[in-house]
Amino acid sequence: MTIPLDSHSVAQFLSNTPGFFEEHAALLGRIRLSSPLTGRTLSLQERQMEVMREKYKVLELQLSDLLHHGLENDAIAHKFQSWTRSLLEARNDVDLPHVLVTGLQTVFDVPQATLRLWRVAPDYAHAWFAEDGADDAMIFAGSLTTPYCGANNDFDAVRWLENAAGVQSTAIIPLRIGSAPETFGLLVLGSSDPQRFAAGMATDFLSEIGATASAALTCLLN
Repeated sequence: MTIPLDSHSVAQFLSNTPGFFEEHAALLGRIRLSSPLTGRTLSLQERQMEVMREKYKVLELQLSDLLHHGLENDAIAHKFQSWTRSLLEARNDVDLPHVLVTGLQTVFDVPQATLRLWRVAPDYAHAWFAEDGADDAMIFAGSLTTPYCGANNDFDAVRWLENAAGVQSTAIIPLRIGSAPETFGLLVLGSSDPQRFAAGMATDFLSEIGATASAALTCLLN
């Protein structure tokens, strides 16, 4: 009794017999396939070339995407270096907070930025950045293990911004020495664009900004 062959059996046979088309080369020219792209009838070789072209297109798109992200990352790295360099060039300690927030606004195109520090040295006790912060803001800072990104939920810290009423989204970054749990300040970024600091966005880069800002500002602490 002849056992009928199904497509799976044929595929399995061809897979197990790699030399089949070498022995039956004439079949390659006679096998006709329908192209899902054009609807035309193609030879096996033509269909194979079509499949390869589609694979190359996918690879080209992936490569283009990688290049695009690479250029974006390079631009971000350049901006971060520029901002860090401005901190190193600050002429004296008391200028650092102003240089820091102004640099964030100009280099990273952040609409609004400010900061507040507590536990500052007596020499800086009356500076603008050492104005009394609300206890709620200090408690909130201590609760942050990563920067907060999202809507402005009427945070006390957002009121430190010049135009707090227009802030729709905000990034609030805790300032601390190394991995110490205690904070010594908050860096606040605000935007009228609800999506600029959207909830759920990655905060790795903001954490790097916070770590760099913290390292620069420790010279102002008591």
